Amino acid sequence: MEKPNQHALACDVLVVGSGASGLAAAVTAAHFGLRVIVAEKAPVFGGTTAWSGGWLWIPHNPLAVQAGITEPPELPRRYLAAELGNRANDPRLDAFLQNCPEMVGFFQDHTEMRWIDGNRVPDFHDSDGAGKGGRSVSVAPYDGGKLGAWLDRLRPPLDIVSLWGMGIAAGPDIGNFFNATRKPRAAVYTVRRIMRHLRDLALHGRGRHLVSGNALVARLMRSALDKGVTLMPEAPVQGLLVTDGRVTGATVFCADGPVQIHAARGVVLASGGFPHDPARLQALASLAGGGGGHRSAAPRDNSGDGLRMAEAAGAEIADDLASNVALAPVSLVPKPDGSKANFPHLIDRAKPGIIAVTLQGRRFVNEANSYYDFMQALIAVTPLGQQPGCWLIADHTAQRRWGLGWAKPFPFPLRGALRSGYLKRGRTLQDLAGECGIPAEALAQTVAQFNAGAEQGRDPDFRRGESLYNRVQGDALHAPNPSLAPLARGPFYAVRIFPGSLGTFAGARTDAAARVLDTQGQPIPGLLAVGNDMASVMGGHYPAGGITLGPGMTFGYIAGRVLAGQPVTGLSQEKLS
Repeated sequence: MEKPNQHALACDVLVVGSGASGLAAAVTAAHFGLRVIVAEKAPVFGGTTAWSGGWLWIPHNPLAVQAGITEPPELPRRYLAAELGNRANDPRLDAFLQNCPEMVGFFQDHTEMRWIDGNRVPDFHDSDGAGKGGRSVSVAPYDGGKLGAWLDRLRPPLDIVSLWGMGIAAGPDIGNFFNATRKPRAAVYTVRRIMRHLRDLALHGRGRHLVSGNALVARLMRSALDKGVTLMPEAPVQGLLVTDGRVTGATVFCADGPVQIHAARGVVLASGGFPHDPARLQALASLAGGGGGHRSAAPRDNSGDGLRMAEAAGAEIADDLASNVALAPVSLVPKPDGSKANFPHLIDRAKPGIIAVTLQGRRFVNEANSYYDFMQALIAVTPLGQQPGCWLIADHTAQRRWGLGWAKPFPFPLRGALRSGYLKRGRTLQDLAGECGIPAEALAQTVAQFNAGAEQGRDPDFRRGESLYNRVQGDALHAPNPSLAPLARGPFYAVRIFPGSLGTFAGARTDAAARVLDTQGQPIPGLLAVGNDMASVMGGHYPAGGITLGPGMTFGYIAGRVLAGQPVTGLSQEKLS
C-alpha cells in the first residue's frame, strides 16, 4: 500500500500490533461499522501468531457441540479453579468463558475464518474438571493466493522449524510427514505437499498452502481488508496521544516521518508483550534466564512497546503472576551470519527413546509433560544463582525416527547439525557424555534406570506416559506405552537446552471489557489491551494448549464490540458506559 504522506490521519479505532488478538479486535470493530487502522512496526503482519501452532482453547466451542461433545457449563470452571487456585476468581475468566464460543461463531459466520476441531486434544493435566477433548479449535488451511499482493506482507513461518519455509500443522499433517518412510499413503501425501510447496517457491517465491498460525493470520488479514481496515506495515507507534485524561490516538513513525493518528473511539494495544525487552525480562523473568540469558522464540519485534506506552498513560503492569513468561525449552541454532536462532522444543521431548538430563546427568522431569511444566521442573532443580540448562538425549533409532530439535529425522542428513556443534554425537553413552561435559557414570546410571522401566512401558520415577496428554504427545503405534522406549541403539545424540519462552504473560491490568486499568483500578478512557499486552487471564499458569490465542482472540472480539458500542455477553452496558 502507499505510505501516508500527510501528518495526521483520523479513524475510530487504532490497533497497535497485528497478531491474532489485535486483528480480531480490528475485524470486529470494522464489522460494526467503525473505521479501523492497524499499525504494525514490522514490515510483515502476524506477530507471534504467525509462528504459532494456531490452536485456541475454547471450552464449549461450536465444533465440539456439533460433534456431540457436550459437558456441564461448570466443568471448565472447575478445571480452572483446580489449576489456577485463587487466580480463578479473576472476573475476566467469566467474560472469556461466556464469550469464547460466541467469538468462534462470529468469525465463522461473518469473516473468511474457517475452523477445524481439536476434539481429541486433551487438557495438559488430569486435574478436577479436565477435558479429554472438545475444548480446542484450530484454523483450516488457507490458500495464500487469496491475499493477492498482501501475501508478501504476511510473516513467513519460522524458518528453523519449517521445511524449506513450508509450515507443517500438528495432527494428521505432521503425522504423515513422520510416517512418510513407513506408510505408502503417508509417503504420497508428503511428496504432494513438498511438490506443491516447491512449485509455489518457483512461481511465487514462498509457499501458498498456509497452515497453523500462518493460516490464522492470513484469514484475519483477508477479513480485515474485506471490511475496509487500513493495514499499515513498517509503522512503529512512538507514543500515545492523551487529551484531558483520555487516550485519543498515537504518533506513528512512517517512511515520510511522524504521523498523528487520531482515534475517536480508542486505541487497542496488541504489540505482543515483552519477550525481547531485556530490562523487563531481567526484572520479571530472572529465574528463566533474565535479560541476558532468556531466549524467546517470539519475533524480535515484540520488545515491550505496548507495555511502555500503557505505563506512560498511567497503567499498572501486573508483575505478580505465577510465571511472568510462557516458559518453553529452546535450543540455539547457529546461523550463517554467526548469530543463533531459538528453536522451541514442543514435540520431540515426548517421543519414545528421548529423555532429558541435567548438566549433572540426572533425569529431573516427565519429558512428555507440557513445555511449560518441563521448564518449571528445570528451574526448580537449578541451584539459585545458576543458569538453567539441560540436555535432550536420544538413541539412534529415536533421532532418525523423530528428529531432535533442529536436527531433522531420516532421510535428512545430520552433517550440518554435527559440524556446527548444535548436535552432539557419541558412539557410546560414555563418548556422548564426554562430548557434552556430563559425568559419564551418572549418565550411564540414569539411562540404565530409565531403560529398565521403559522396556516394560513404565516410568516409576516420573510416571511418563500415564496421562492422556502424555500418550497423545507420544507415538500412538508404539506399545506398550506410546511415550516410552529404551535408549538402546548407538550412536547416541544430544542437544543442549536453554531457558526460553513462547511469549510473555505479564502485561497491563485490564477489566473484563479489555479496558486498561490505572494504578487505582479504574479504566483509562480510550485505552484497551489484548493478547500479550494484557496480563494473562490464566494468572501465569498454563493449563492447556491454546490459552494464549483463545483468550487473545476472545478479548479482541470483546474489545471490538465495546468500542463499537455493542453489547457484550455477561457484561452490563451500564458498566461499559
